[in-house]
Amino acid sequence: MKIAIHHRKSSFSDQWIEYCEAHKIDYKIVNAFDTNIIEQIGDCDAFIWHHHHNRFKDVLAAKKILFALEHAGVKVFPDFKTSWHFDDKVAQKYLLEAIDAPLVPSYVFYDKTQALDWAKKTTYPKVFKLKGGAGASNVKLVKSYSQAIALINIAFGRGFAQFSRLGSLKERFNKFKSGKDTLIGVLKGFARIFIVPEFAKKHPVEKGYIYFQDFIKNNDFDTRVVVINGEFAAAEKRFVREGDFRASGSGMFSYENIDINLIKVAFEVANKLDLQSVAFDFILDENDKPMIIEISYGFGISGISKVPGYWDSSLNWHKGKFTPQDFMLRSLL
Repeated sequence: MKIAIHHRKSSFSDQWIEYCEAHKIDYKIVNAFDTNIIEQIGDCDAFIWHHHHNRFKDVLAAKKILFALEHAGVKVFPDFKTSWHFDDKVAQKYLLEAIDAPLVPSYVFYDKTQALDWAKKTTYPKVFKLKGGAGASNVKLVKSYSQAIALINIAFGRGFAQFSRLGSLKERFNKFKSGKDTLIGVLKGFARIFIVPEFAKKHPVEKGYIYFQDFIKNNDFDTRVVVINGEFAAAEKRFVREGDFRASGSGMFSYENIDINLIKVAFEVANKLDLQSVAFDFILDENDKPMIIEISYGFGISGISKVPGYWDSSLNWHKGKFTPQDFMLRSLL
């Protein structure tokens, strides 16, 4: 088998290339943005691309190319089932509800009047999210009806920018206070108020819909469970930031006392959806029932790569290093 890899530094492809070289697997580096990319892949059996939600060219091209090749019989990673819903929390709501997965109760509205009627009748707090964004960006705790109205008016008015300038600065400052960023990082966050990322300049505003989830109280952490090809799973606890309700992006991990029920549910859902790769973000409700917040085929590896071991699909524990990129490639092969 010959594999075509679209390479981006500091992505899954770093490890994919290392794995291919170590195991003498025939591969070649291609540029997915070349107009003749389909021709480039013509002599390959598979094409793999760790596309990123914050790279605008990736957003424009990745799914089109991957799904076209998959239709033509080329093995791809990520495939359609794994990534059509990537970075789209609204799509994930429909998908998880369709298979009766334990999703945190979620609500989406495409009509302002319906959204306002719901906001008047519902209870608070609720969690507001844009459909895209990771690392707890574009996520707010809505504590009152008046806050909900303000967000609904924006959603069906001028819309929301994908990149929050003040949110970025606040995020940098909070990490600086906790020792996870430097003063230079804070200054970069301040600069972003005036110089927004290229992605933010090109990405259209989010408008015409609004999305909320129930706020599940008394969770000091969430648990991320990564499942590869329905065969292997690893997990990490991610602790909530001080003075915040969000765990994603906190950089505070633990690998102890993982609830085995989370692993079981993760395997069940991953296999039901036939996913090559998925990261589940779980919290527990008041009855300690696992609830899924959201899912993603791609994920940060700074935490999950340090787990002391992993589970197989029979829930047997294997002590040792977990390298998800290797498992992705092995499964494809």
